[in-house]
Amino acid sequence: MQPRFIDYCYIFATIFFTVYGQLIIKWRVSHLEKNPTDQLNTLTDSFYLLFDPIIFSGIFAAFLASISWLSAISKFEISYAYPFIALNFIFVILLGAFLLNESLTAFKVIGMSLIVAGVFFTSRT
Repeated sequence: MQPRFIDYCYIFATIFFTVYGQLIIKWRVSHLEKNPTDQLNTLTDSFYLLFDPIIFSGIFAAFLASISWLSAISKFEISYAYPFIALNFIFVILLGAFLLNESLTAFKVIGMSLIVAGVFFTSRT
């Protein structure tokens, strides 16, 4: 049976929720004051973050990504679907650069190009 559009939506929902979760958690965690000598404060801050609604949305996004992934692998061979998950790296690096002002170096661009090539070749049946 040929995959339908909705079947591919499961893969892309997995990617979307994973990338959202990574970026939102990084964004919120970056607002913590860093004091490596005060372990208790770091632990307290980490515990506090678990109850932050925005952090919780990132954790919930990971749960939704898992549900989407279960649907995706029920529709595709894992050897076909899994390489698409590598696109998470591309989106996290690009959105991290644009939204979080992280560096985008030539080596990262070369690495992303290799990932895209790998996804292209592995998605060929």
